[in-house]
Amino acid sequence: MNYSPAVAATGVVVRRGRTEILHGVDVHVPAGQVVGLLGPSGAGKTTLMRAIIGAQRTTSGTIEVLGRPAGHRTLRRELGYMAQSVAVYDDLTVEQNLAYFGRVLGAPKTDVDRVVGEVGLGSVRRNLASRISGGQRSRVSLGIALLGTPRLLVLDEPTVGLDPALRQELWELFARLAEAGTTLLVSSHVMDEARRCDRLLLVREGRIIADDTPDGLLAATGASDHDEAFLRLVERDARAADQDAA
Repeated sequence: MNYSPAVAATGVVVRRGRTEILHGVDVHVPAGQVVGLLGPSGAGKTTLMRAIIGAQRTTSGTIEVLGRPAGHRTLRRELGYMAQSVAVYDDLTVEQNLAYFGRVLGAPKTDVDRVVGEVGLGSVRRNLASRISGGQRSRVSLGIALLGTPRLLVLDEPTVGLDPALRQELWELFARLAEAGTTLLVSSHVMDEARRCDRLLLVREGRIIADDTPDGLLAATGASDHDEAFLRLVERDARAADQDAA
């Protein structure tokens, strides 16, 4: 059995112009787990995810993904990525979008039927993407990320805009994928999704302020729920920053 982490990032710094977005971030994502990347909007979650998939240039630090440098060409078929912004072709149907991206990735033709079922798009599979709802478009993007046999799925806010029933179904799907050996890094700003993860990375202002299991996070903070735990960690982090600045 391979115990190497799916993602190992050390001292990652990202700057845009004179602004530093990520401040020496260390991240280890265990293989075969659902890891939640949680924090408020603007905390740096998307920047970190883009750095992991090789789409964001880093200023310093190292990132290894599945044992290779982030962005390495051989990772193309082993990574599935869903961005916050939905990327589908409006003039194609749902299944045509999936078939097109499947050909690009070299996925089996049967993957279209599998993915349509997994993300609940059967009733609109022959509709043009321009004529489906925002939530359904998000599901098409998620379906594209699931094509082929990715060893690592990087999903940026995959449940935003979805109804509670579908969110439940997708988290159950994520759990099944992890049980089958896929690693998932899932970002969210909704703390009640934390309990569905095997491990949590909490992000604040471009830094990781906690890396623990959901139960471990509650125990470490003495909180009764993950919203309260995050607030306590933010307060603790702010006090530490004030002391360092004094």
